[in-house]
Order: sequence, then structure tokens, then C-alpha cells
Amino acid sequence: QVQLVESGGGLVQAGGSLRLSCAGSVRTFSSDNVGWFRQAPGKEREFVAAISWSGGSTYYADSVKGRFTIARDNAKNTVYLQMNSLKPEETAVYYCAANGSGNLRLRSTYHYWGQGTQVTVSS
Repeated sequence: QVQLVESGGGLVQAGGSLRLSCAGSVRTFSSDNVGWFRQAPGKEREFVAAISWSGGSTYYADSVKGRFTIARDNAKNTVYLQMNSLKPEETAVYYCAANGSGNLRLRSTYHYWGQGTQVTVSS
């Protein structure tokens, strides 16, 4: 089993940047694929980005391509999501998830989830 803890959320102005971190504990998740999802109030949780266990493959939602970057440091058991040029509509709770196989864009792919970190983008 792996426990995931997200951090790095906060309040930022539109156009600003944040870097989210997802740290694994209990066991290493260096062999797990990891994804980031977000959920805005009243909306379904949606895919943002994912990275393969090796870091060799990355996937992004069309809405964040070119602005967000997912990366991992397996030595630190941490996955990052660098978010640039943030928009107010991207205000949401951001979750990381691990141990997915298959279609990494689907929530059902993942076995473990963190508690989420709030990102608020002001206009």
C-alpha cells in the first residue's frame, strides 16, 4: 500500500504559477504510474496529467498542454506538477493518484489517492 500526500496548493493570481508535489510514503511508488486530477465545486473530477513509472512517458489534458509539466524524482519518491499561466477556471482541489495501469487518463485506473490540495486562482 502507498499513502500519497499532496502539497503546494494555495492562492495565486491569474497568469501565475504553482508547483504541486505528491509525496509517497509507507512504500516507494517508483514503480507506479502517477496521475494528477482536479475537481472544481459541482463538477466531476477530471484528468490533468500523468507520468509513467520511469518518467519516460507523460500525458496531458488538452486544456493544460504547454502550460503544465509533470515530472518525478524517484529518489525522493515525489511527483511534481508545475502549473504556469493559471486561469481562474482552474480553481479546484488537485489530487494525485498512483498505481495505475492501462489508460492513465481514467480515474478508475488508479488504486491509491491523496487527500488533495486546494488551488485557487483569482482573476
